[in-house]
Amino acid sequence: MKPVTKLWIGIGILILLSPLGLILPARFGAGSAWGEWSSKELHKLVGYAPPGMSKLEGFWKAPMPDYAFKGQANAPLHTQSISYILSAALGVIVVAALAILIGKVLARREDSDTP
Repeated sequence: MKPVTKLWIGIGILILLSPLGLILPARFGAGSAWGEWSSKELHKLVGYAPPGMSKLEGFWKAPMPDYAFKGQANAPLHTQSISYILSAALGVIVVAALAILIGKVLARREDSDTP
C-alpha cells in the first residue's frame, strides 16, 4: 500500500473519531471540550483569563460554530456527531485543496525561475 493511501486512511479514521470530542465530555459530564473554553469559562475554571483572550474573543466568527450546522446547537447527540464528522471532512477538503493549490502555484513559479 502506498504511503499516501495510508495517510488518507489515517485521516479518514481521525475524521470518524472526531465526535469523541463531543461524546466523551457529554458522557462523563465534563462540560466543554478541553481547550475550547471561552474567557468566561476559563475564568470560572481557574480564576483568571488573560486580558488579550477576552479582548480578541469575538474577532473571528467561525463558519460552523460548535462544528454544527445552523440550528443544531441543541440537537440530539447523534445528530451533532454527524455534524462533527461532516465538519471534519469539510475542513480536511478545504486544507487539502489549499495545500494542492499553493503547491501548484509554487511549482509553477519555480519552473518559470529556472533558466
